Amino acid sequence: MHTVIPENYKPVLGLYDTQTAIGMIKQNFQQGLSSALNLKRVTAPLFVNPLTGLNDNLNGVERPVSFDIANTDIRAEVVHSLAKWKRMALLRYGFKAGEGIYTDMNAIRRDEEMDNLHSVYTDQWDWERIITREERNEDTLRRVVSAIVGAVCDANEKLKKEYRELSCEIKRDVTFVTSQELEDMYPELSPKERENAFVREHKTVFVMQIGKKLRSGLRHDGRAPDYDDWNLNGDILVWNEVLKMAFELSSMGIRVDEKSLDRQLAELGVNERRELTYHKMLLEGKLPLTIGGGIGQSRLCMLLLQKAHIGEVQVSVWDDETCLSCEKGGIPLL
Repeated sequence: MHTVIPENYKPVLGLYDTQTAIGMIKQNFQQGLSSALNLKRVTAPLFVNPLTGLNDNLNGVERPVSFDIANTDIRAEVVHSLAKWKRMALLRYGFKAGEGIYTDMNAIRRDEEMDNLHSVYTDQWDWERIITREERNEDTLRRVVSAIVGAVCDANEKLKKEYRELSCEIKRDVTFVTSQELEDMYPELSPKERENAFVREHKTVFVMQIGKKLRSGLRHDGRAPDYDDWNLNGDILVWNEVLKMAFELSSMGIRVDEKSLDRQLAELGVNERRELTYHKMLLEGKLPLTIGGGIGQSRLCMLLLQKAHIGEVQVSVWDDETCLSCEKGGIPLL
């Protein structure tokens, strides 16, 4: 486990105020997000049938939690995210271009490497919006990223009016950079070190084109081949002053169409997915073109409330070493 204890750390808010503030953040942000992107709230699944191909495979190596359902031959999988399910839902619900959905997504990622930012329990606002063929471009991506950052800043300002002891600052202006540009600027650094160096200077950053191979032959980070178009995706990062690091709030992007899906499945050598229901529909052009992503609920609360550990804003399971180090460092895990 990799737990960082900031020197002389003390939570700004106590446990009671923290719980009240979490509710305020979630209410204000989801209202701002739905207004900015024209999204309607929908109910979402906790688990899916793996034969549909609807579960998110993340980097392709994470093991889903699965269980058998009595009196059936189904072995269901707890979702990793709803990246694919949302797109199918938009088709079934009859949404049109310019309209979208968001939902509370809860997941179990048992292979997550736990640290200050990562837990085996994942909670996020998963959202998806239909776009036209003409909108599948970088300008659309940039506009949506800026709208999301604006909703984050609005929620932060409302929170600080209620809790004046909070002092989190988030820059509204987003600096856009590609993963290749980061490699060119910092060839001697690892991807995470590049992010830290760049975000430390620019504060609010969107790193674009994640998943594709860089000129070095490496990838900035892994991405499944069947939801984001690797040329039109990225991560929203802000500077976390408590942990002194680049802090990811969202992974998002314009989703694959039939051409980019075909190319990315072949590149990663997972052509067997072409036989799954979701992938067949995509390759045949039967699903709407969309942009979407996930925004971490606990991540956002952790940032705005100036917490040092995600366990201060969500209830999860931690190993003994993490519990002991947090206790010694004055970090109260829920």
